[in-house]
Amino acid sequence: MAATGPTTLTVAQIRADVADVLGEDVEDIPVDENLVDYGLDSMRIMTLVERWRRDHGITTTFVDLAEQPAIEAWAPLLGAGS
Repeated sequence: MAATGPTTLTVAQIRADVADVLGEDVEDIPVDENLVDYGLDSMRIMTLVERWRRDHGITTTFVDLAEQPAIEAWAPLLGAGS
């Protein structure tokens, strides 16, 4: 049986993963606001980057995400579809 490759991230998956690292409900995570205001810090961004590298094969860096900590800014950087 062949191993499956990385899956493409979606905005919904990004939102769910952010909610997971913040310990929040996904409905409480906005796509268009600064996530630092919701408790996202550098350690959590690194956790997300590592998770997405492992599970989705992203090449985006911590710096890319930290510069604009909002899901709507991250989606194109992460190659995420809707």
